[in-house]
This record gives sequence, C-alpha cells and structure tokens, in this order.
Amino acid sequence: MEWTGDTADVDGVVERGFLLDVAGRRVPGALWTPSGAEGARPLVLVGHGASHHKRIGYVDTLARALVRGHGFAAAAIDGAGHGDRRPSPGDDEMTIFSEFLGEWSRDGSTDEAVADWAATLDAVRSLPEVGDGPVGYWGLSMGTIYGVPLAAAEPRIQVAVFGLMGLVGPTRDRLGADARVVTCPLLFIQQWDDSLIPRDSTFELFDALGSVDKRLHATPGEHAAVPAEEFVFSARFLARHLAPGGDELTS
Repeated sequence: MEWTGDTADVDGVVERGFLLDVAGRRVPGALWTPSGAEGARPLVLVGHGASHHKRIGYVDTLARALVRGHGFAAAAIDGAGHGDRRPSPGDDEMTIFSEFLGEWSRDGSTDEAVADWAATLDAVRSLPEVGDGPVGYWGLSMGTIYGVPLAAAEPRIQVAVFGLMGLVGPTRDRLGADARVVTCPLLFIQQWDDSLIPRDSTFELFDALGSVDKRLHATPGEHAAVPAEEFVFSARFLARHLAPGGDELTS
C-alpha cells in the first residue's frame, strides 16, 4: 500500500488516499478512520456505481457516517475505468457509462474486481488503526455487480448491502450463481420505478441470494433517486451486525 499524500482530518474523520498494485493494475483507493484511531475496529468496504468514483458524494457521506457515528473504518476503490483509473478524467458520465458496459462484458472483469477488493481488504486490515475486526460491504448498481461475487468469494464479509441491480447483463449467469453462495445477513435496496433495471429481474436476484436473514426495501422513484433515509438505515443495519448492541433497529 502506497499513501498518495492527500490526507484530511475534518470533524473527527481522517481521510487518506492510497494506491495498490494488484497483478500489475494500479488501484486507487480512499480510507476513512476516526481521528486518533488505535486498535481493531469494524471495516466497511464501499462500492460506487457506474460512471462514479471512490469519493462520489454518497460514498463519502456514508463513510463519514460510519466513522463518526459508529467508530468504524471505511474504504473505497475506483472501479476499472473510473475515477483516477481513467486516462482522461474530464470525460462526461455518459462516456464513462458506455465504456463500463464494454468492461462489464469483458472476460475476467469480475474476477479482477474481486481481486482488487480482496487486496484492498488485506492491505487495510494490516493497518494498526483498522486491524482484524469484522467486515461489511455496501454497494449499489455496479457496486452490486461486483459486490455479490466478492461476498461469495470472501468469507471475511459478515454483512452486506446490495441493490439497484437484477439478474441482467453479460454476467447474469455468474451473478445468479454467486448470489446463491452468499449467506451473510443483507439488506437489498430497490427503486420501484427503476427504468434501467427491470423490476422482475431485481426480484430474481433477491430470490437467488442464499441468505436466510435478508430484507428488501423498495421506494418509489427512478434508479438514482435513492432517498437519504435509505443511506441512514443501511449504515445502522451494518452497525447492528458489525457491532452488536451498538445500534438497534426497530424495523
């Protein structure tokens, strides 16, 4: 792990950028920890959506909520072709999304994404301020496309939040097979009027997930219109499972 020097300590949250070399791929990431953190603590890996990046607003907000509200650590990385992994960072979202569709179809893209996250998990948990505490995952849309295979392959992940995705696209079969292997408690977030992901395919993915302890939250609105309260609830859901007794849910 190589620190990139972009460090900030604001309102009790230290944010640092890092770089990893994973099988020759340069993987940029960000880590959020409590100021003055010492000792092991829960860690949440946060996956961004297609055309976004590791420091997009909702990722940063969720990471800081987990750090400030629960004393957790949080880490995010740029997906292939996103954020600091792009040769031309000024490209518009439609260009990035179009390129992502090609990346999604490329043989090996899912395995590489899983390897990037596994390397991130190894590196971050080796830090004394994070340590070998319990691990959770949060990722919607593209974050679910790669998060489900990650949770299937990575036994250290004890709880997950997925959503905004169904059994669609070039990795539909892989996603369905991996979903059946996932058994950790999970929350699934769905937008009822999502015109990007057909509703029936979302139900198919939720049904395929092998977890006994799983719940689905559906809210009216389009793909990107996830309400703020779902982010708050998902942070509490993660806290409930990663730090039992630290945050009780009533629904």
